Amino acid sequence: MTTLAEQLPTFGQYLLNRYGERVHKIALDAAFTCPNRDGSKGIGGCTFCNNVSFSPNGRRPKPIGEQIESGRRVIRRRTGATKYLGYFQAYTNTYDDIQRLAQLYGSALAEKDIVGLSIGTRPDCVPDAVLDLLADYQAAGYEIWLELGLQSAFDETLARVNRGHGFAAYADAVSRARSRGLKTCTHMIAGLPGETARHCHETLQRVLELGTDGLKLHPLHVVKGTELANTWRRGEYRPLTLEAYVNIAADLVARTPPNIVWHRLTGTAPKTILLAPNWCTQKWRVLNAIANELQQRRESRRQVA
Repeated sequence: MTTLAEQLPTFGQYLLNRYGERVHKIALDAAFTCPNRDGSKGIGGCTFCNNVSFSPNGRRPKPIGEQIESGRRVIRRRTGATKYLGYFQAYTNTYDDIQRLAQLYGSALAEKDIVGLSIGTRPDCVPDAVLDLLADYQAAGYEIWLELGLQSAFDETLARVNRGHGFAAYADAVSRARSRGLKTCTHMIAGLPGETARHCHETLQRVLELGTDGLKLHPLHVVKGTELANTWRRGEYRPLTLEAYVNIAADLVARTPPNIVWHRLTGTAPKTILLAPNWCTQKWRVLNAIANELQQRRESRRQVA
């Protein structure tokens, strides 16, 4: 069986081609919050977000430089990589005043082996000042990715999961980011309540029409401490099966132009908090199943031809 990296443009391969060596992300937590939690947009967050894990008074992450050093040691032992991206991942990583953002981002870029940043955020939290700051970093030669959590292009779905924004916010953010030449990566979730494979296909189509440089896809997890967990316990939500998710992922890959980079094709949750589906703890089982499905489809097309 051929691997996913041999069948589609992956982010790891993109970085390898660009830098001539492996470049790995180091996940960073800068203790940001979210407008859908602090009351400016809503409280409680998205219905699938683990509220129990959110404790702003208890979260005291180490300084960015210490987090990078810790991540660097682990990655070097595992892969031998010597170049990294600082991945501001936890919560909404543009949701603060521009001076603090510049300080946090700058502290990561000050590390000599950090070649750039990936900034994970909501599409309703990217003011022009933030985009200008990221564009300045990119103009200085850094690898900069703005990762926008869309999840679905359907406003009724976004309202159902208490997302706190609609598709228009995403369209606006992408337009302003791309006008500055910034690379964007769009996050999508398969298996959202009320959605079918058709919704995933249409979300991808709308994303492609607006333009994006990268994509992330993962199945919806039911985890402890969420409103979704309560819905699932009442039998009002049924997660995707592995087979259904694999088919959706393969469909989306087939519909995506080859110039767009796949940053991720699945996601996992810790066993300690995952309620369903149980296959979401098995990253490589899922990725291998997607690779196998893509290969089988390719072989079937060749036989028909």
